[in-house]
Amino acid sequence: MSAEKIAIVCANGHAGQLITREAVERGMDVTAVVRGENRSAAQHAIVKDVFDVTAEDLAGFDVVVCAYGAWMSETIDGIGDAIIHLGKCLAGTNTQLLIVGGAGSLYVNPQHTATVDQGPDFPDDWKPLSAAHGRALAWLRETGDLDWTYVSPACDFQADGPRTGSYTLAGEELTLNATGESTVSYADFAIAMVDLAQAGTHRRERVSVVSK
Repeated sequence: MSAEKIAIVCANGHAGQLITREAVERGMDVTAVVRGENRSAAQHAIVKDVFDVTAEDLAGFDVVVCAYGAWMSETIDGIGDAIIHLGKCLAGTNTQLLIVGGAGSLYVNPQHTATVDQGPDFPDDWKPLSAAHGRALAWLRETGDLDWTYVSPACDFQADGPRTGSYTLAGEELTLNATGESTVSYADFAIAMVDLAQAGTHRRERVSVVSK
């Protein structure tokens, strides 16, 4: 299925704005879901807090992107809560929920028993963020009536990194680029997100994105 109509939740955020712009530039019909004034490139807007969004608000979209982000200790749990809320709104529909995920839950061994966030070098400050993303991913895996795709960026997710126009789409294991690094820019990640939205593939899967 090729997606034409897409809603981007938290489109005013850094990742959300780049994903929105990429979708608009490809000729898609884009609706921003924002709490206040729409500052993205989207042609339409739903002005609501993510937790006030209803199933009716999201009816008719081919894809809904969750680009919710939080960094403060008092708001980090909202990451998991937002993903689960949107998932419940879309349950039982054909709409794909495409999620800007985290890298901490990527596996570092073929047996899939160890993750990035369990490593000795993973910063303590990042563990609550990884836990919030991990909780949402676990919930998605257990949900039987939702089309979801969880997209993990590389470990070094560069907000102001360059747009190279290329990336590697990988699976659930930590993947390094040609120079042995786990890095990707927000701009290249946005390309991958819209590619996935248009392809309609990888339903009920977690994938990852790393620079070439």
